[in-house]
Amino acid sequence: MVFKGLQDKFKVKSGLKYLQEEMEKPPAQVEREKGVTSIACIVDVDNFPKADVFYELIEEFSLRPNAIKIIGYKRDFGKNSPFAIQMFSDKDLGWKGDIENGYVLEFLGREYDLLINYYEEDNLMMKLLTIKTPARLRVGFSSVDSKLNDLILGTPFKDFKAFKEELKKYLTVLNEI
Repeated sequence: MVFKGLQDKFKVKSGLKYLQEEMEKPPAQVEREKGVTSIACIVDVDNFPKADVFYELIEEFSLRPNAIKIIGYKRDFGKNSPFAIQMFSDKDLGWKGDIENGYVLEFLGREYDLLINYYEEDNLMMKLLTIKTPARLRVGFSSVDSKLNDLILGTPFKDFKAFKEELKKYLTVLNEI
């Protein structure tokens, strides 16, 4: 039991070191044409349990039905818990910033036009996933490190409708939709 605790502590330290190194590098450029055709969402389900509302963006941006991929983060997640979206948790942290979860590997296997970081907490797991996700444009909140996002929205976290309206407004200005 003591060994497991030490191992977890070193994994966190290893993950933080990896995150720091990656944030100092210039972001990897994803070569995709302008326009939003695929969206990835990283959602803090502990603080925003209605993650399925992101599917509203399909109609809002006139996307095809499978254009949105949502993955949720939950601090303590039992594998038998019923969720409509794929999940990952702190238990999935591996060495050197790896996230050892099949859903995460599937999530990272695609390139996206837009990554929505729908979390406010300074959380290692969500930041690692943000850094690793190949996306041309990243959107998030000001409470998270500004190096993670290209576009920072100042809407209330719990007000998804306001977030959606602001996102649409800025994507229109940027000629993305």
